[in-house]
Amino acid sequence: MAHHGLLPPLSPLSQYINTPTLTFYVMGVCELETAFDKSQTIKFLEHAFVPINIRFSSIIVTDDKGVQRWKKVVCSVEDHVVVPTFPPGLSTEEYDSCLEEHISNVSMEVLPANRPPWEVHLITYPTSKAAGTLVFKLNHAIGDGYSFMGALFSIFKRADNPALPLRFPTASSRFNELSSYSKMSSYLTRCINTFSDFTRGILGTYFEDGKTVLRSKRPKVELLPVSISSVTFTIDHIREIRSAAGAPFGFVSMNEQTVNDVTTGVIAYALQLYMKRMGQLSGDTHTTALIVMNLRMYRGFSSLEEMLKANIWGNHFGFVSVTLPPYNHKDIDIADPLEFVVKSKNEMKRRMNSVSNYFTSKLLRVVGTLRGAEAAAEYLHSNLRNTSIMITNMIGPVEQAAIAGHPLKNFYFTVPGVPQSLVFTIVSYMGKLRLVATVEKDFIDSKLLVSCLKESFQKIYNAAGGKDLLKFD
Repeated sequence: MAHHGLLPPLSPLSQYINTPTLTFYVMGVCELETAFDKSQTIKFLEHAFVPINIRFSSIIVTDDKGVQRWKKVVCSVEDHVVVPTFPPGLSTEEYDSCLEEHISNVSMEVLPANRPPWEVHLITYPTSKAAGTLVFKLNHAIGDGYSFMGALFSIFKRADNPALPLRFPTASSRFNELSSYSKMSSYLTRCINTFSDFTRGILGTYFEDGKTVLRSKRPKVELLPVSISSVTFTIDHIREIRSAAGAPFGFVSMNEQTVNDVTTGVIAYALQLYMKRMGQLSGDTHTTALIVMNLRMYRGFSSLEEMLKANIWGNHFGFVSVTLPPYNHKDIDIADPLEFVVKSKNEMKRRMNSVSNYFTSKLLRVVGTLRGAEAAAEYLHSNLRNTSIMITNMIGPVEQAAIAGHPLKNFYFTVPGVPQSLVFTIVSYMGKLRLVATVEKDFIDSKLLVSCLKESFQKIYNAAGGKDLLKFD
């Protein structure tokens, strides 16, 4: 069947995550100080959002050779705006529950194929966190988190001075960090690490973590209801922890690697605490995390601004498989909390001295070329399904942003469609870091998990020399 007006094909990775086997979405939740109404939302989307990129006014079609391509269509923005109705007269805490249930329901829905694959949900009810909320849901095939962040923050303005551009934290290039470390490491070590990581990735399709209180092993877990909760830390406290954990001089800037080191350690310790509270000893369990890596940084960008200005659309990410530090003693409460950060830092440092992601992407392309996108999707699905958790993060602006004159109080994102019981998404904004846990509903106790995350961060901070009793949002 011929299609006229076709645009270039989706990238191979974008095609792999838009199949019946594996379909990823990105959901961004913007918490506003003042609420939008429907007419304002439609005007903003028509005049600012849709013109950013032609993909926002295109649908995905399959050509005669089975290749997914973009096709430009007429986009009726009003069809993409959903305004849910909640019961009137509730408290903000009750509206919190309504919003959480709505987001959970939206995360399970499939976007229609006959219109551009995105929609916006306008929540006009006040919650404990915002006067109004905008929920963006987009097919991950359009682009990854950095594509969307670059798009949105190109049209968001600084709340204090719209004439000035938003600034992002100093983000030293992952490529440069890799190069600096590699100079101190032998070529042989890099080869061994690469071979080990690449082999581990292939074996990940056959070997899996066992069933635990963190992993239900239920089939099609990505289609089950979820519960979303979060906790917020300050970036200054993260710097203190990273420094105490032995970061070399110059490595304590607020970059993605710093976030991965500290948050992976915090999460690892919190999960040990959670497993104990749930009555499971963690010494005999194997907990593997897949950490999402932004492969744009391998191109040598010296700052996040440069990366965003380069306008590299699409999906440019890979996974690093990390075994979370186990604890074999029966009493996790006597462990040295900082040791979890140190072990996570060392593990991430070793993983950075590897180019396995390059070979894994080549392998995926070979599989996709020889056996089709569905087979490549099954390979990715198996790697995700066989591990316990996924961790992904993004770096947001330093100053407060505004959307069409409405100050953005906070925001977070999550990734529906991941075949795991537990997914962590992390984003920084205005000097704070928000850690969001998306969990399989009625399997993982989200309130207990958040309590363990707070306890973990407090104990790690104290072990790093911090004296404050921290307050968490």
